[in-house]
Amino acid sequence: MNQQLYIDDNKGNVKNLTLIIIAFCSVFYPRILDTIGFPPAINFVHFLIVPFTLGVAIFTTPIKDRRQIAISWQIIVATLLLLGVMVASALLNKAGIINIFLDFVLLSEPFLLILAIICLPLSTASLAKLRTWLLVSAATNVVLAIIQYFLIETGKLRIIGYSPADGVQGVFYLSGAGNYVSVAVSLCVALYYLIDAKSVSLGWRLFWLIAAFYQLLVSDSKQILIVFVIAWLLLVFTKFNQIDRFVFYFIAITLFIIALFWAIENVDFAGLNAFKYWFSRTELYGPDGEAVNAKMAGINIIRSYFQSPLNWLLGLGPGHTVGRLGGWILRDYKNMLIPLGATIHPASLQTWQLMTSNWLILESSMFSPMFTWAGIWGDLGFLGLGVFLYLGYIVWHHLCRDDLSKLFVLTMVVYGFIITQMEEPGQSLTIAILIGLQWHQRQNRKKARLGVTLSPDFESQSGAARASTPLYVKPNKRR
Repeated sequence: MNQQLYIDDNKGNVKNLTLIIIAFCSVFYPRILDTIGFPPAINFVHFLIVPFTLGVAIFTTPIKDRRQIAISWQIIVATLLLLGVMVASALLNKAGIINIFLDFVLLSEPFLLILAIICLPLSTASLAKLRTWLLVSAATNVVLAIIQYFLIETGKLRIIGYSPADGVQGVFYLSGAGNYVSVAVSLCVALYYLIDAKSVSLGWRLFWLIAAFYQLLVSDSKQILIVFVIAWLLLVFTKFNQIDRFVFYFIAITLFIIALFWAIENVDFAGLNAFKYWFSRTELYGPDGEAVNAKMAGINIIRSYFQSPLNWLLGLGPGHTVGRLGGWILRDYKNMLIPLGATIHPASLQTWQLMTSNWLILESSMFSPMFTWAGIWGDLGFLGLGVFLYLGYIVWHHLCRDDLSKLFVLTMVVYGFIITQMEEPGQSLTIAILIGLQWHQRQNRKKARLGVTLSPDFESQSGAARASTPLYVKPNKRR
């Protein structure tokens, strides 16, 4: 291992860490700020902050480790390829320049933030600061969601356009799928806290996990639990070469599923009734069932607008189909974006007409024809989908070396088949930070094992001089 991996330019890193925290806050809190009166443009600030954060991190990082640089270049090249496919698709389909910019940042910003985080040789203190911001924000989200639930139940908080349960949205208050995003963030961070914070009592760590699960039940976010179960099963199937872990995970998920079905059948709790209802509607799920037809409707609409074989490769243009940009943002903010040159495709409009007229889709977003994997393919074709999957592979292969990070990535994969939640910045960037924290913690453990310290004159030098100064390695006597 190249020992310069652990060079720590304190002043530069503090500034970069501050930028990362600002980038996180710019996607985590704008919904609630919008609700209390901030201009709607607050929701678009992160489109500028996240790329700027990456640029500063890349051009100021003192990292010299060859493997780390190679991983960074892979992410950079893959994101540039994604941008190239978007430009080609936009030219083919006459999409607006603003469509390219918004779609590129939406799809790439979690990878950009991960890259910004791994570019920095964060000390234990810096990691603790980033971790604290994440944990406090997640705790605020849980507490606020539970307060909203009781205020709605007692009639002290009235919401328009949402069912009472759907209005329990934490810091993502009054956004389309805010209850799902809020619960997903709560569960991910609670799991991370349960596993990572070993110095804290088990009871306190379990308390936050139980609170997140309670939020799931009262906000009618049943699909989030289904996502985690499926992701857990997928994780089990990655463990064939580790028999002990495979057996442990398989037994654990089996017991969990048995306990869940027992609770659904025997526990009288309103939050569990929805599971019983949808599990009993087996006639919907056949090959030609109404659920399958509703789910595939968006893909069929997209195909009906293909005019040449190039559409299979490059799609109908960024933001023109059923992804987050075409399905939601251009619709909700058209008065702001159309004057900037944004373009809206009939495929999106036709899919929305279907969504507002189909009883099953209105009953549950599980059957929504607007979901991320269909959206990426519809917007950018098989080329764009392939590049995006390659980006995911880079993160999975190089950065997700622990099971918790892998579970988080797998949940995002599953979300991509339901609605466009995978593209929700507040959720995707939370996952990015969790993966970055896990990666840095592994690096710091390696550092501790190697006993790496800085040479005595290193901290007094400028950043440029440091790059040429060898590190002093203190031998690890325990080895």
